[in-house]
Amino acid sequence: MLTELRIRNFAIIDAVVLPLAPGLNVLSGETGAGKSIVVGALGLLIGERATADLVRPGADRAVVEGTFDLGDAAELRSQLDERGIDCEDGTLVLKREVPAAAGGRARAWINGTAVTAAVLADVGRALVNVHGQHEAQSLLDPEAQRRILDAFAGAHAQAAAVARAHAALAAARHAVADLVARRDAARKRADYLQHVAREVADAKLVEGEEQRLDDEARRLTHAEELRALAAELTETLEGEDGAVLGRLGALQKPLAALQRIDPTVSRLQELYDAAYYALEDLAREASAYGESVEHDPARLAEVDRRRDVVFRMIKKYGGTIASAIETGREARAELALLDSAALDLRELDAAVTSAEGALREAAESLSTSRQKAASKLARQVEAQFPALVLADGTFHVTLAPRADVGAMGAEDVEYRVALNIGHDARPLSRVASGGELARVMLALKTILAGVDRVPTLIFDEVDAGIGGKVGQQVGDAMRRVAEHHQVFAITHLPQIASRAHHHIRVHKGAKDGVTTADIEVLHGDARVEEIARMLGGDADSATSRAHAREQLASAQAADAAAATVPRGAGTSARSPRRA
Repeated sequence: MLTELRIRNFAIIDAVVLPLAPGLNVLSGETGAGKSIVVGALGLLIGERATADLVRPGADRAVVEGTFDLGDAAELRSQLDERGIDCEDGTLVLKREVPAAAGGRARAWINGTAVTAAVLADVGRALVNVHGQHEAQSLLDPEAQRRILDAFAGAHAQAAAVARAHAALAAARHAVADLVARRDAARKRADYLQHVAREVADAKLVEGEEQRLDDEARRLTHAEELRALAAELTETLEGEDGAVLGRLGALQKPLAALQRIDPTVSRLQELYDAAYYALEDLAREASAYGESVEHDPARLAEVDRRRDVVFRMIKKYGGTIASAIETGREARAELALLDSAALDLRELDAAVTSAEGALREAAESLSTSRQKAASKLARQVEAQFPALVLADGTFHVTLAPRADVGAMGAEDVEYRVALNIGHDARPLSRVASGGELARVMLALKTILAGVDRVPTLIFDEVDAGIGGKVGQQVGDAMRRVAEHHQVFAITHLPQIASRAHHHIRVHKGAKDGVTTADIEVLHGDARVEEIARMLGGDADSATSRAHAREQLASAQAADAAAATVPRGAGTSARSPRRA
């Protein structure tokens, strides 16, 4: 659960520390005081988009930091461990920083380890679930209705299996379609492919051949000149008159005399020997090269013909010998496809049949779970309706078979309600008003509280458009949800605020000439005064205060009523202290 939220330089907030507790936490305050800004800061903390306009005027950066007590959340601990984030003491600190400078990059940390916004969002979604003013409208989305039913049925694994089986079937069908398309294309191009394969094969191309042919053609074209140059080099080195090696041999006598007088010049002898032997090697190599060069017009003509073949193949098939060879290989492969397609298609068709069976089996298992859960969910939601002033309402979960099994299963899920006696059940979108939708949503949240693994639920003014007895019942519903989760509600209704286990008030003031928001944890008379203000009377009058105390006392009765509501599996959060 979230134990503390620290906000600095965010929107109109200068610096606040928001202490939170188990159970139902309520944040109240005058309109425009900054209540929803707190929720915005929390959204930023759990990965929502960061922009420079969030930074308080005059500040260089906004910082939001939240401390969470993980309790025994083994799955989340495992997720953090996989990411290399240490949380051995069960405390998790998320931090987000947004610079005021345009173009600056927001940064994020988890327990001091820098992380991306995506990682922060993944972890944040496992810690906090935010339900805004318009979240009830999501109940009109068939996909949202399906997800709620699957969560209630505990069918996440079955739904995932259906999605995987559907993806496998789609891949198998795509493989069949791809092979058929390639086979048909090969049939249309068969004559051309045979020509290409034959032409490339007949050319007998070899990688690197082009350069070797160019080099040989150059030698054959200049054979006489090359032989003459080699002969000149050989003659200069070891000819009769003044040859280099002969003159170099004459140096041996004075070199030997030097060494007799000064033995330390032996290095000169080594250099002489190396030079002499190297020139001897040069002479031999030049002579051998000259003898190897032949003037062969027939071979030159043969090389030129081969060069023409290679040039033509390169020009037709890709610009290089390697690309021409690959073009021939691809042509042969396409032609081979005509021979192997029938066998391959039989294997792929068998794979499609197997995938269809796997999908059908997975979908049947999911459908069974949904059918069992649908009537159970309907009964439990209806059991919540009287407490939410919907005593005449009925709730139905309809499973409409699909023509084909899809990634989400073999049926469409639709919630239908009849909120008045004598009326037929109709889809939520055609029946429920905004206030009624909010109450249906709270009924569902109350039922799902036992199976929802997210420890902290945020309700941002979901009480909009309701009041009186309905508001009181909504507060009671939130208090029941708080038996399984930490609940943080932003509200303007005293009926809801009076149900809180922990009440915080936000108020607006000024600091250094700039509007700012601050918070105060309310106890005793301060809380009575705030409830009296929210009731719309004179917060200082005895009548308003008596009414406020009556509202606070009625929370005990709400607890007694909550004890009769069916409950799911609890969480590890500590039991909330009573108001």
